[in-house]
Amino acid sequence: METTPELLAYYEQDREDGRLRAGRGRLEFWRTQDVLRRVLPPAPADVLDVGGGTGVHAEWLTADGYRVELIDPMPLHVERAARLDGVTARQGDARQLPVPDESVDAVLLLGPLYHLTDRADRVRALAEAVRVVRPGGLVAAATISRYAAVHDMIYQGSYLLEEYREVACSAALDGVISHVRSGFTGYCHDPDDVPAEFADAGLPDIARYGLQGPFWLYGDIDDWLDDPERRALMLDAQRRLESVPSLLGVSGHMLTLARKAP
Repeated sequence: METTPELLAYYEQDREDGRLRAGRGRLEFWRTQDVLRRVLPPAPADVLDVGGGTGVHAEWLTADGYRVELIDPMPLHVERAARLDGVTARQGDARQLPVPDESVDAVLLLGPLYHLTDRADRVRALAEAVRVVRPGGLVAAATISRYAAVHDMIYQGSYLLEEYREVACSAALDGVISHVRSGFTGYCHDPDDVPAEFADAGLPDIARYGLQGPFWLYGDIDDWLDDPERRALMLDAQRRLESVPSLLGVSGHMLTLARKAP
């Protein structure tokens, strides 16, 4: 992804690690973990975590026995991830991975696609994942929903402000989200546009999973996530609904999976 000054400033606030460890962001984290644990090859396998940030997912993957290399363009992220036991971390670009051909068992792109606003760059990043994964290996990519900004800003109350409404409505119209105040710039997918990008990268057969469903928009979401019994029920409910086509766009994030041809 483009390491613009604005994007560097956004991630140097060091909020991404905490976003997935607290509050309703935990739903995205636990659902990503749930899906990946069902589809990853058995440990020990080689997992390349591209755009892996500070290692939020690399941490549990290594604890599960995987050999994890993390690549991220942000120096702060690489520095933080390198401190994790068992994680190798270095700087790199998703569109030009510093990794040999067919050298890993799975590639995770849990952030890059929503910072690449040009379709050609997103396809290039997916094609790079195909290049470095072994035959039969897994490619998993996260995308933000085209409608997430509208949903989130209404949930937060910021939709009341014209500045925020313009950002949310622009994202819903063409997918590009750019918020000067926060510094976040990215791309939000219509769920039905993702299959073609995967196909153009050489991955025609995919599976799609809505991560949060509608539950991330519930006012008492934290109460459910704080209570182990209620949390288990919610996670089970979303697992049952995760691939219903009409519900994919309600999730804030979607995970798309494919396997390289043997």
